[in-house]
Amino acid sequence: MTKVLKIKTGSKFEEHGSYSRLVAVDNWIFVSNTAGRNPETKVIPEDVRAQTEQVFANIGAALAAAGSGLEDVVASRVFIQNPADTETVMTIVGEKFRGVDPASTVTCPPLGSTVYKVEIEVTAYRGAGAAETERKRISL
Repeated sequence: MTKVLKIKTGSKFEEHGSYSRLVAVDNWIFVSNTAGRNPETKVIPEDVRAQTEQVFANIGAALAAAGSGLEDVVASRVFIQNPADTETVMTIVGEKFRGVDPASTVTCPPLGSTVYKVEIEVTAYRGAGAAETERKRISL
């Protein structure tokens, strides 16, 4: 029988919008678009680098609560408010996902508030990081 796990962080946005931070269906894990708000202090850093690091801390904590981690991420969607911040954000994304190499989408749409400089959404598969991986390079 399929097991569904729904994790909420207590964020007022989750309650208002009736969504979960993370939903796991068996081994598939879906993490909602996540901003860089510190869950303890409720503060969002002004610096894009600090926000991006906090985004990854938030995603990592959600994945850990579901028995997973960044190593299990198979797809990411990165939303950057200001295109000028792309290099900074993607440098950190590259550091966090080095060797994981998920499929990725990067775009620069307006976000829900100008205080958000970056938001990231991921899909993970529990155990993917430990699975046998075949890597191929093709020419497009």
